[in-house]
Amino acid sequence: MSDPAPAPPRTPILRADNVFRTFQIGANRIEVLRGVTLSVERGERLFLRGASGAGKTSLLYTLAGLERPNEGAVYFDGEPLYGQSPNRQARIRNRRMGYVFQNYSLLPELTALENVLMPSLIGGERDAARARDLLERVGLGARVAHLPNEMSGGEQQRVAIARALMNDPEVIFADEPTGNLDSKTGGGVMDLLLGVISEQRKTLVVVTHDSALAESGDRRVELADGRLRG
Repeated sequence: MSDPAPAPPRTPILRADNVFRTFQIGANRIEVLRGVTLSVERGERLFLRGASGAGKTSLLYTLAGLERPNEGAVYFDGEPLYGQSPNRQARIRNRRMGYVFQNYSLLPELTALENVLMPSLIGGERDAARARDLLERVGLGARVAHLPNEMSGGEQQRVAIARALMNDPEVIFADEPTGNLDSKTGGGVMDLLLGVISEQRKTLVVVTHDSALAESGDRRVELADGRLRG
């Protein structure tokens, strides 16, 4: 009996191929990413770490479809992300990606429930039952009608996590998700995020300057001066 054929190699959910990102500030040209090549596997929890100015947030935003690279390419599920039409890119960001930011980025005039619903509304749907379930899951079932200024920083970040999960995306991008929180609150938020990611088998890409936090993932990538280290 012949041996079974080997399984075909899996396509990474994300891949950056020789990506450069530059900014022009007056007469100065700032090179932020300098030829970065990186793959992220499905279900992986990847932490991007580096000092301030190392380029980690720019790399996250480039992988997430938020900042077009000056050179190189980004592939999402095997397709060139920035080769899609603007409408197609927007749909991928809305349906297949979720975002958690350091400053929470909640709309101040909306309740917790309404903030969580936003990705669904942008996609042309309104699934209030799912939004309520997600708030229950992050421990805020009793806070659905509260405005952001009526919640603590940790609670606001939990709302942001629920919002990121609203459309059941494949990848969650988190930019310094505990950066505005004290260590105890930040640890609780990070435990929650990692738990939800594992439970729902999502891919997670996190930017952090915290070396201890970066050990929480499956893999840590170091950036220095716009290049991967090691």
